[in-house]
Order: sequence, then structure tokens, then C-alpha cells
Amino acid sequence: MKKLTLMIAVATLMVGNSFAQSSGDDIREKISIGLKVGANYSNVYDSEGEQFNADPKFGLATGVFVAIPIGKYLGVQPELLFSQKGFQGSGSVLGSEYDFTRTTTFIDVPLLLAFKPVSMITILAGPQYSYLIKEKYVFNSAIVNIDQQDEFENDNIRKNILCFLGGVDLNLSSLVLGARVGWDLQTNKGDGTSTTPRYKNMWYQATIGFRL
Repeated sequence: MKKLTLMIAVATLMVGNSFAQSSGDDIREKISIGLKVGANYSNVYDSEGEQFNADPKFGLATGVFVAIPIGKYLGVQPELLFSQKGFQGSGSVLGSEYDFTRTTTFIDVPLLLAFKPVSMITILAGPQYSYLIKEKYVFNSAIVNIDQQDEFENDNIRKNILCFLGGVDLNLSSLVLGARVGWDLQTNKGDGTSTTPRYKNMWYQATIGFRL
């Protein structure tokens, strides 16, 4: 019993000391750079009411971030990410089942305003520039199978997209847990005449980061 009590006391002191060190080293006033990796959970929507139904899909999100303080409670956080979005779906035509997946790969550049009410929490919001680098479409059915990767020579596909992003970071010393939600402010169509359905991306993002 005494050994158990001693072990609990030691563990309590270690946890308390860890939090004390984290609180004492206030990261809010320090410039820091870090790496992050995680996943997007994305889908598409149409703000003009076009009927286009799809299911969400997971994709990779990874890159770097820089936290630049502007005083103790404010700052900016630019990031550079490799980010996969898209959608998927399934159905049937004349009794034949089919499923499809479209994966769009972007270079995302968020420029976020950071509000830091306490050392452990950073609230972020701001614009994001996204550049489309690759798109893959896979269609499977009993009749036909398509695996196509587009190179975007068609000018009707918009490559440069302005987005908006918001979220929160939980700062645990050097470890950073991030949660975001984002959506496109522009449709994927370039001049409006593309046969590709008009849509905008919307995604949830969860990442684990490490401050260097």
C-alpha cells in the first residue's frame, strides 16, 4: 500500500512538473517552425443549388508551419501543405452497381491570423491559396473500369483557388494537435463551360505537429 501511494505521488509530481515547465516556457512570444502530418476528410458542395451528390473521403495532409508572434496574444501563422481532397460515391444503372472516387491534390498555402488567449491554445482563421497539381478519377463497374489521371491541359479547370480556413491548435510543449475546417470560395470551373460538374471543396483536417 505504501509503495502504491509513493508511486502515485511520484507520478503526480512528474505530471505537475511537466505542466509547470510548459507554462513557464510561454511559446506565445517565440518564433517557431514545425512539421505536421494528418488527414483531410473532404467533400464537395454547390453554392448555387446544382444537384450534385457525393460522399466524403479521406486524404493526406502534411507540410510545415511557422508561428510568428505579434505581441503575446496575437500572431500570424503561414503554412505550406501537400493536401489531398475530393469525393466518392456509388450507385447503380440498369441493375449494374458502380462506384467512383475523385482525388484532387493541392499545394495549400494558408496565411492565418493567430489569437492566443493562453499558452496551450491558439485560435486560427484566415485565407488560403490552393494550387491544383493533380487529379485522379477512378470508376469501377461490372461493365467498365476507368483509372484516369488528368494533367489539366483543359483551361476550364481552375487551378488557382482562394479558400477560407479556421481552426484551433492545442500546444503541448513541442507537440501540436491541430483541427481545421476549410472551404473553397471559388468553384472548380475556369470559364464556366467545362463539362465537369461545378463544385467547391469543403474539408475537415486533423494533424499532429512537432515544433523544431
